[in-house]
Amino acid sequence: MFRTLSLGICFVIAAIVPAAAQARRYNLGRSATTEEIRARDISVAPDGTGLPAGSGTAAQGRAVYKAKCATCHGERGVGSADFPALVGGRGTLASDKPLPTVGSYWPYATTLWDYIRRAMPYQRPGSLRPDEVYSVTAYVLFMNGIVAQRQELSKESLPKVRMPNRDGFIPDRRPDVQSSVK
Repeated sequence: MFRTLSLGICFVIAAIVPAAAQARRYNLGRSATTEEIRARDISVAPDGTGLPAGSGTAAQGRAVYKAKCATCHGERGVGSADFPALVGGRGTLASDKPLPTVGSYWPYATTLWDYIRRAMPYQRPGSLRPDEVYSVTAYVLFMNGIVAQRQELSKESLPKVRMPNRDGFIPDRRPDVQSSVK
């Protein structure tokens, strides 16, 4: 009897303590407004949802890449000891020495666009304008033989770019995970 009562008390405490901890307030800051959340929501989905207006070609991206990317990734995107290669590696993923590059590994061109926008250039991440990001994305895809030099990329055309490793990933079939890619 005492054991059953102790066990019951333990269950009650286990239910109350986390709820009390979650209710604690520190009176710091404030809740973000809807506008503030919207301004920070710069996510880009594989299907292109979230891409802003703008456009660019590899021909336009060459100058931006040379000025803001080549120092780290090399003139031809082959990388260095400290920065990864962006070009090459096709057919190496199943080998003993895989080279995961944009052209060999990345499944979606929109993911490349999103990464460049958020993290590049290394010294000033997020400083590129949307047209520059489209142009650099086009140039990196061009160096990998994925798009033509004069092919214009925009929020409409970028999601349609078919990456070589697009089907190299296993879809997440859990019922609680919704995919934005069909």
